[in-house]
Amino acid sequence: MTPTAIDIFAGAGGLTVGLKRAGFRVVAAVENEVHSFATYKANHPEVKCLKQDIKGVSGAALLELAGTDRIDLLAGCPPCQGFTSLTAKYKDKEDSRNKLVLEMARLTEEIRPWAIMMENVPGLARKGRALYHRLRARLEALDYRLTDGVLQVADYGVPQFRRRFVLLGGRGFEIALPDATHSGAPTHDLAPWRTVRDAIEEMPEPVTLAEAKTKGQVERSDWHIVRKLSRENVERIKAAKAGRTWTHIPEHLRPTCHRDGYVGFTNVYGRMEWDRPSPTITGGCTTFSKGRFGHPKADRTISVREAALLQTFPLDYRLDTPYMDYVCNMIGNALPCDFAEALSRRCVERLRNRPAETSPAEPEQKAHATDSVRIA
Repeated sequence: MTPTAIDIFAGAGGLTVGLKRAGFRVVAAVENEVHSFATYKANHPEVKCLKQDIKGVSGAALLELAGTDRIDLLAGCPPCQGFTSLTAKYKDKEDSRNKLVLEMARLTEEIRPWAIMMENVPGLARKGRALYHRLRARLEALDYRLTDGVLQVADYGVPQFRRRFVLLGGRGFEIALPDATHSGAPTHDLAPWRTVRDAIEEMPEPVTLAEAKTKGQVERSDWHIVRKLSRENVERIKAAKAGRTWTHIPEHLRPTCHRDGYVGFTNVYGRMEWDRPSPTITGGCTTFSKGRFGHPKADRTISVREAALLQTFPLDYRLDTPYMDYVCNMIGNALPCDFAEALSRRCVERLRNRPAETSPAEPEQKAHATDSVRIA
């Protein structure tokens, strides 16, 4: 019997790609952001997806949408910006998105899936530890046996360095974190890390956003598009050395704020290396000043499509928006598809071999479906 899954906080669909590759039938999803929703639907038209704030979606509504009262896996990647290290200087300010992790607990209580899977940034267990402890307590009260840890996605075949916090749990049984499949020191059992070269070396030269707009070809370009660099940034990227930081750019070419002994944030104005995984792909992935997003060889940043490939989206994955900022955010916020597949395969394996005596409880709130649901 094909296992079923629900994907909440679905974004552009990276998690759903991994779920489907692992053998799940994704029966329902939730995504509220309009461009991400459009992209999700363009690539997963068979999935019944709600365009709605997760706080207004009940477990009963999702079960009704899915057409079943038995869900094998509830999976989600709650917004993580409030817990990321990039927001550390704002640590005394409460981000309204932080509490969305508790929606995972609420929907688990209402749906009672066989298993749960959640991904977030490592900061959830540190900066967000109070909320995380509340989440764990609610899940453990339902007899979910939880396993968590911080994993490096490069160890699972993603050509990118990106540390992610993962929580897995089965109702009455444990689900161990998946074993690494790749390594920077490969062995008989571990393949070498996949690299930037593996992902994007064969890509042709992209067009600039201005060129694509002039020709009316933003969508037809498949988003193999870059931003036009300023004259100053062209000089900087020519001077940048692959794998190094802006400190290897001559001082007279650096931004004024990076001169005269500046020793702050270094992970900007740099080039990627061909034969290493890329730096973490973020929403700034086509902006030279926002990360080490310079192409390893060409005097430009990586393109939107190249960023998607480094996130292991399929080459033909449709990015359904005409706006550069939105498409970059969709890609940067996504769970890498290959990593999602590795997590999902572990869940499938354990679901198929769960103890015979375990049995899911009936959802307690099936009769309380929300009335205002937009289905696509």
